[in-house]
Amino acid sequence: MSGDEVAVAEHDEGAQRRNLRPAIIVVVAVVAIFVLLFLWRAWRTAPPPQSAPPPTSVVATVVGPTRVPSALEAVGSLRAVREVMLAPEVAGRVSSLGFTGGQYVGAGATLVQLYDGPERADRQAAAAKAEFARLQLARSRQLAPSGAESRETLQQRQAEYDQAIAAVRQLDARLVQKRVAAPFAGQIGVRQVNLGQYLNPGDQIASLTALDQLFVDFTVPQQELSKLQPGSEVRVTSDAWPGRTFTARVTTVEPRVDDKSRNIWVQATLANPDKALRPGMYITAALTLAPIEGTLVVPVTAIMTSAQGESIMAIRGTKARSEGKAEPVAVKTGRRFGDSVVVTSGIKAGDVVVTEGQLRVQPGANLRVSRLIPASGG
Repeated sequence: MSGDEVAVAEHDEGAQRRNLRPAIIVVVAVVAIFVLLFLWRAWRTAPPPQSAPPPTSVVATVVGPTRVPSALEAVGSLRAVREVMLAPEVAGRVSSLGFTGGQYVGAGATLVQLYDGPERADRQAAAAKAEFARLQLARSRQLAPSGAESRETLQQRQAEYDQAIAAVRQLDARLVQKRVAAPFAGQIGVRQVNLGQYLNPGDQIASLTALDQLFVDFTVPQQELSKLQPGSEVRVTSDAWPGRTFTARVTTVEPRVDDKSRNIWVQATLANPDKALRPGMYITAALTLAPIEGTLVVPVTAIMTSAQGESIMAIRGTKARSEGKAEPVAVKTGRRFGDSVVVTSGIKAGDVVVTEGQLRVQPGANLRVSRLIPASGG
């Protein structure tokens, strides 16, 4: 190709490039406009940025050392201070019944009367002989000083009168045996005899129980002997009365240790004026001991239980008493008393723990203390 031809070709190529430049600029501008429109629309329709969630309001308490009531718990039973199975002393037929099952009777009330017709007739005869012997004795006492009757006759009359009186008293005793009376005031149990039934000595009639006072019998290990003192308070609870506590006092400590169980039998006396408790009931007896100082306790509501064990939700931060971060802490608990529980490990005095609202709190969440319960130690 000649030089002229090359020059012409270069001139045409340059002209084409100059003609394409405006088109490229237009295309780039259009694309830029579309990109800007897309970004503007995305900005308009995008949701507003989420702000940090507000702190969760909780109720908390400050852990502090306190005096914890101490007690020695044992399983025991109740026994009536006064209880007897009524039974006749002699044989006889029931002529009258003076009670019904479940009735309260007073001391000395006649409960069962056995037929005593022959004994009453014998007593009348004995009483007549005693009266005649008395008259004879009185006559001899008048005549003896004057010598009309000998001193031996007076002595004989005196002996005859004494024998007659003894015969009357013997029949009175036999009549008493025909009567079954209440030895003390109490409640009658189930009646086990009927009118007209013939009873032998010792046949059971019914139980009689005084419910106003009960014995609390329980045993404690021998190593607790030094803690047993007459007069100590015993708190008694029964599943028959949930939430109710009865108070007894130690009255007797068995002086001998059982050689098989190595336990000591302790007996307390319990006043039962409303007759809520009954003999034979299974109970839990808690012998009150000296309180334990410096124990860490928290409300029962602060304890969270899961498959991993027990834990609490602590509030961490420089202003933990008013706000802070939630931190779960594994703890070990001891015995419970009232609405509180002893914490043996996991926390220390001065820690702030959540008592209400912790179930909706996640670890690390911001917390705000809406109410602060004073420290357990006061």
